[in-house]
Amino acid sequence: MNNNHFCVIMAGGVGSRFWPISRQNRPKQFLDVLDTGKSLLRSTFDRFAHIIPLENILVATNTAYRDLVLSEIPEITPQQVLCEPVGKNTAPCIAYAAMHIRAINPEARMVVSPSDHLITNEIHFCEVIQQCLDFIDEQPDQLLTIGLQPTRPETGYGYIQVNKNKSHGKFNQVKTFTEKPNADLAKIFVDSGEYFWNSGIFVWRADTILEAFREHQSETFTILSSIAESYGTPAEQEAIDRVYPECGAISVDYGIMERSSNVWVRCSDLGWSDLGTWGSIYQHSPKDELGNTLRNDTFVFETENCIVKLPQGKIAVLEGLKDYIVVDTKDVLMVCPREAEQHIKRFIETVKFDTGNKFV
Repeated sequence: MNNNHFCVIMAGGVGSRFWPISRQNRPKQFLDVLDTGKSLLRSTFDRFAHIIPLENILVATNTAYRDLVLSEIPEITPQQVLCEPVGKNTAPCIAYAAMHIRAINPEARMVVSPSDHLITNEIHFCEVIQQCLDFIDEQPDQLLTIGLQPTRPETGYGYIQVNKNKSHGKFNQVKTFTEKPNADLAKIFVDSGEYFWNSGIFVWRADTILEAFREHQSETFTILSSIAESYGTPAEQEAIDRVYPECGAISVDYGIMERSSNVWVRCSDLGWSDLGTWGSIYQHSPKDELGNTLRNDTFVFETENCIVKLPQGKIAVLEGLKDYIVVDTKDVLMVCPREAEQHIKRFIETVKFDTGNKFV
């Protein structure tokens, strides 16, 4: 393994779309949502441990989740957990991680990955990541992302349009980014053969992405550069706690990638899903002959295409349901049509307004 290669796993989200099993005190990245025996974070770490030195794998998370990270991944040290005092979306998170890594190793190349994605073709995934790191070795001034072969006109994902006239082996320069198109536009994208899903996985040199921040997100760059002497030292956390809240909240896609002209993409089929919704869990879970995904002891009668999740030691009996989500925890029961799962954030807001934070 190359000691100049680093990985940053972003694990700071609250996972509200998986309520009520995903809570503020233990969000979805720390849960085994597919019943594999591993949390999503643990699975992501194990995937990168095949290609990145263990001491170079960092987890960026909220301060509140620091102990959860160390519990899930006891192989890493507390210094490998980068703690944000407040969530500011992905751009400030990545800028902070890049400054930390550059202070440790000025020659660092870094992979940035969400903590909560499903990759079923892990051998090919490792091959693609290694190819991406090799590409950055050869093209150090470029920013690289991974595109995924679309299997349907999905409206919940971002899309990357490739420039087929500008290629370098298996890599293409990016022409455009489009975030969450409507159904008609998504179909046009998929039919064209020029558009790929945006995985949210990035590869670049630490100094190259920081130069992009200097150009396109100068305020965040200036704020985080003001504590340059603290990175990689015992003073880092106190300094980050002091200045990080001043950063604006923006995604790296909007803040950097869409504004940069030096962006390339490696497109592949990795068996990928962002596992962002109950619908995605339904899609990737085994089903009975009537299309139901049933967890634990569930008895169904004239029930079709439902997803049911119960706590251990509890049974459910369902009759006459079609296309429903039924999720029971020790203190919350949620029953809603699968087509209405986009209302979950509204459910949370209502529950929080009436009962406070106890159930969210």
